[in-house]
Amino acid sequence: MRHCEAHVIRADSNGLLLDQTVFYPRGGGQAGDTGYLILDDGTRLRIADTRLAIFDGAGPDEALHIPDQDQDSVLERFVVGQRVHAQIDWERRYRHMRLHTAAHLLCSIVPFPIDGCSITAEHARLDFVTTDTLSRDSINAALAELVEKGAMVSTSTMSDETFEANAELVRTMNVKPPAGTGRVRLVIIDGTDLQPCGGTHVASTSEVGVVRVAKMEKKTARTRRVVLALD
Repeated sequence: MRHCEAHVIRADSNGLLLDQTVFYPRGGGQAGDTGYLILDDGTRLRIADTRLAIFDGAGPDEALHIPDQDQDSVLERFVVGQRVHAQIDWERRYRHMRLHTAAHLLCSIVPFPIDGCSITAEHARLDFVTTDTLSRDSINAALAELVEKGAMVSTSTMSDETFEANAELVRTMNVKPPAGTGRVRLVIIDGTDLQPCGGTHVASTSEVGVVRVAKMEKKTARTRRVVLALD
C-alpha cells in the first residue's frame, strides 16, 4: 500500500500519531518512511522521518510521523480527530523494499552471523562476522542468479515460544526482530532464505533488479563489510 486514510490521535512538537498508517517506522536497520500527511482542504505536511513512539502512553508499535523542519505553521492545522490522507514517498520506499530483499539474498550467499546492518534508499550494508576473504565476483554472480530465479517472497508468523526455541533463525547479532506481542513475523524467500524480520520487501526476487556489490572492506579483525547498491 502506498497511502491510506487515517485520523490524528496526537499532534505536538514530537510529531503526529495516527489511528492507522502505511508509514514504516525506522527499525531493524531500515530507514523510516518519508512522505506527506494531507488534509481534506489540500494542506500538505511533509514528513521527514518515521520512528517508533517511545513517550508515555504510546503503544509498542505506534509510528510517530516527524514533520520536516520549518513547518510549525502547517503543523498547527493538524489537530486531534482530524482526517488525513497518509501518503508515503513510494519511489524511496520501493528502493528500501528492493535493497532489503537483496540483503536477505546476500545472507543466503554469505553464511556468517551479522554484526551490523543498514538499509537506506542508496545502499544495503551488512557486516559479517568472519575472517574469510569474500569474493566480489562470486557474490555478484550468485545475486544475479537469485534475482533471475524470481523466487516468491512471502511472510508468515511463529509464536514467541517457538521463536525462542529456534534462536538460530536470527542472523543479526545486534538487531532483534519484533517480539513480545505473541507472534513473530517471518520473511520467506522460497527455497532461499527464512528469517524473522519486520522490514518491507518486494513480492518476488525478480523485482530486486540489477544489484551489485558496491564496496567490500575489512571492517575489523573479525568482520567483513559488504555494501550493495542498485544499478
